[in-house]
Amino acid sequence: MKMKKKYWPLILGSAIAVGILIGGKLNFTDTSDRLFTSSSKKDKLNRLIDYIDYEYVDDVNTDSIVDVTVNEILDNLDPHSVYIPKDEMQEVTENMKGDFVGIGISFYTYNDTITVIRTIEDGPSEKAGLMAGDRIITANGDSLFGRDLNNGDLVKKLKGLIDTKVNLEVVRRGSSKPLAFTVTRGHIPIKSVDAAYMLGDSLGYIKINRFAESTYKEFKKELNKLQALGATELALDLRANPGGFLGIAEKIIDEFLEDETLILFTKNKSGQIDRNYATTRGSFEKGKVYVLIDENSASASEIVAGALQDNDKGVIVGRRSYGKGLVQREMQLGDGSAVRLTVARYYTPTGRSIQRAYDTGNSDYFDDYYARIESGELFDASKIEVADSLKFTTPKGNIVYGGGGIIPDVFVPIDRAMNNETIVYLYRRGFINNFAFEHLEHDREAYANLSRKDFITFHEVDDAVIEEFKEYLEVKGRTNIIFVTYKSEIKQYIKAAIAEQLYGTGAFEEVLNQRDIMIEKIIHLSAGVIKKDAAPIETTEDSEVENNNAVPTQTEAQIIDQLSND
Repeated sequence: MKMKKKYWPLILGSAIAVGILIGGKLNFTDTSDRLFTSSSKKDKLNRLIDYIDYEYVDDVNTDSIVDVTVNEILDNLDPHSVYIPKDEMQEVTENMKGDFVGIGISFYTYNDTITVIRTIEDGPSEKAGLMAGDRIITANGDSLFGRDLNNGDLVKKLKGLIDTKVNLEVVRRGSSKPLAFTVTRGHIPIKSVDAAYMLGDSLGYIKINRFAESTYKEFKKELNKLQALGATELALDLRANPGGFLGIAEKIIDEFLEDETLILFTKNKSGQIDRNYATTRGSFEKGKVYVLIDENSASASEIVAGALQDNDKGVIVGRRSYGKGLVQREMQLGDGSAVRLTVARYYTPTGRSIQRAYDTGNSDYFDDYYARIESGELFDASKIEVADSLKFTTPKGNIVYGGGGIIPDVFVPIDRAMNNETIVYLYRRGFINNFAFEHLEHDREAYANLSRKDFITFHEVDDAVIEEFKEYLEVKGRTNIIFVTYKSEIKQYIKAAIAEQLYGTGAFEEVLNQRDIMIEKIIHLSAGVIKKDAAPIETTEDSEVENNNAVPTQTEAQIIDQLSND
């Protein structure tokens, strides 16, 4: 029997309603047998948000409620599963991608005006003709000076879409009237290799600040340069490196390990084991490596140090690393925000987990640095406590430990002078860098004919500059700061800041490294002045550190079997 046309709109409307109902419940990762089931937990949260949206007596920003709820849920998982709000996603993405779109300047807000500290080498501003010391007063006619503008507002006016143009009005010292520049926005690299240079005739140095998408290419480029200069040994500085992409760390490790050498394991919730091996790609397999780590070297940094230590490749120098053995994956939440959720644990080639315990809560976990200070561990290797049950043996018979960071082969205590609280405060709050800029502004010509090499090697900051710095601090309201005891260290930081502003990438680190006791230790190791000695450590019979595979001296097959059965 034919259905009457008058019923068609009703049937069509019903079909659409059913489609919407199904679509609302559909999770595209669900199997067909779960399609028509409901989750009371999810429904409860959804209903609560709806009730607040439509019934609550006052207007409430339910987006903020959701954000708080997500954060509280993640806080109950582990310390490294985190929520990234929508308004922070762009900055996070740019940082890990390794570039952003902009005009390519480093600037300082000087007397309420954007002032160029330096232009990025080969960047849009340098190509357009901007110079250090230029004051940018307008962008596309919009004013860029005044007390009401913060750095975030200023950056937004200078950033934009790729290949778009921005017209700048610039005041330059020595010019009687403002200058006009048109700058075409382009990709600006966010460098993850801070410095690369030769420490000696055959000893190269590379410092990596994080493992971003661009890091391996940066690293490989600098490694090739150093090898061309005669480097057969390398100091790889991973101090204060918080980590990043696992795959990028593996590529860097691959440069040092022979083909088919195990780099690490990962194990996920279902017990799946993924093993990663070195390939034929490495160019430094015959070279000697020194890896510099400290209490702030985490995650991918520890993967590098652990893989090289467990394979008896090179020497790990410094202090016990952070202790993060968890792997995160970024997952989009559909509204521009995302979560980085822990999806696996990683294990070094001997089978050890270096993740430290977090069962006492996130506050205790993140305050571990202060606990290390109180215990004396940062100053004395014998204060490092490990469990004897977490002892593992490398192929050459060296003892290594799991359960809370990578313990170095050669211990170097923290330098109390260069890490003095006053100096760290002055540097981190920008006082040293800003003073260096103002110092240069008074007389840039004094440095005009000084080459980078001559400045770094021979230039000395004299007492007159220190007096100038004191006066600068007084003007800024910091009259209670006394650093007579640390005058030489302050001079070194000021020299480093001036070097960076004059000569760009790597100059800051190269100057500070002249007084770095860990660099000095590396040079002595390289020269054979001192030998590699395992740091003396205190062992206990057991450990509260979570460890799924504390079985020493196992073959790879035995380790995999052990992990598979955990």
